[in-house]
Amino acid sequence: MDQAVLDAFGITPAPKPNLARWEDVMDRITHPEGEVRVAIVGKYTQLEDAYKSIAEALTHGGMANRTKVRAEWIDAEIFEREDPAPWLENFHAILVPGGFGERGTEGKIRAATFAREKKIPYLGICLGMQMAVIEASRNLVGLKDAGSEEFDHEAGEKRFTPVVYHLKEWVQGNHTVTRKATDAKGGTMRLGAYTANLTEGSAVARIYGTTVIEERHRHRYEVDIQYRDQLEKCGLIFSGMSPDGKLPEIVEVKDHPWFIGVQFHPELKSKPFAPHPLFADFVRAAVEVSRLV
Repeated sequence: MDQAVLDAFGITPAPKPNLARWEDVMDRITHPEGEVRVAIVGKYTQLEDAYKSIAEALTHGGMANRTKVRAEWIDAEIFEREDPAPWLENFHAILVPGGFGERGTEGKIRAATFAREKKIPYLGICLGMQMAVIEASRNLVGLKDAGSEEFDHEAGEKRFTPVVYHLKEWVQGNHTVTRKATDAKGGTMRLGAYTANLTEGSAVARIYGTTVIEERHRHRYEVDIQYRDQLEKCGLIFSGMSPDGKLPEIVEVKDHPWFIGVQFHPELKSKPFAPHPLFADFVRAAVEVSRLV
């Protein structure tokens, strides 16, 4: 069939395809030098394709390290009634992905606590970053009722001190965007690519190899910058910010092997030939843990 197509277009003799990159991809997938187990603590675990892009990005990160990544999905709601330790202690890393709504969030917060206290590599994406901030606000700063305005909006009553709030105004390009919580949901998100400035000397600046990045966003709630000083005094560093310094893009835990939360979705930019640097380094950190156990 291939020859018939080449003949039809008069491509004779046909150049030999250069499959070197694909051969390298297959070699890394089929001949890994090790294996790590990553727990994905989420709320849509009964439909694994809901996290398909994350699973693929983890595979890419594994390829970058010549390591097989065995990702296992764990329902966050389990941790709202059970101790997370027996579920998570045999994993080399923990990833808390994005999502909408309050269901399962207390379980995600407990997963973040486990990762922070046990020094297990943690990657929080979008809501996963917000859960890490709420966890630190409660357990390090002492704001026991810290939470998200999203959950109060959903419940129709105020129950939390909102360290995460509904974003009503932000800069996009050369103009300002404004939104109200009552607007139609489809039009209220900060959506698309935005620039972030990284702190020199931070873990993320090392991982990216630069202090200016551009990543894709899809969310309508943000971490409140007014709690930055309190959180940083307790070790949660705001290492990535929007260019105007108003919107936290990345947080990381000081004196932790690997604990990073990002407001954006790095999995959407990962490719087999170009694994996203965050996923590549997350898997590298998991490999380090695997060598210690």
